[in-house]
Amino acid sequence: MATKLFVGSLAWATNDDSLKDFFSQAGTVVSASVIIDRDTNRSKGFGFVEMSSDDEAKAAVDQLNGKDLDGRAIVVSEARPREERPRGGGGGGGYNGGGGNDRNRY
Repeated sequence: MATKLFVGSLAWATNDDSLKDFFSQAGTVVSASVIIDRDTNRSKGFGFVEMSSDDEAKAAVDQLNGKDLDGRAIVVSEARPREERPRGGGGGGGYNGGGGNDRNRY
């Protein structure tokens, strides 16, 4: 079973292909993705790599944590499960009545 790794402190220049190439030195990479901000279309500075086995994932953490990738020392650890976030609505401000301008009162 594949094991997903979190990779932090990525350089802005790092992309999916360079991340995959870098991690392939530790074993077979199933997938590699740099997380992109949808508003700015720039890297958020972290990503995820999926290795083909637990042993390869452990080897990647041991070998690559703290190593230089595109000029930055990266942080590699086993990814935690994604936390569920509440969806939808949410409050928001607004104007709850009243006010208006004073000239309409007289």
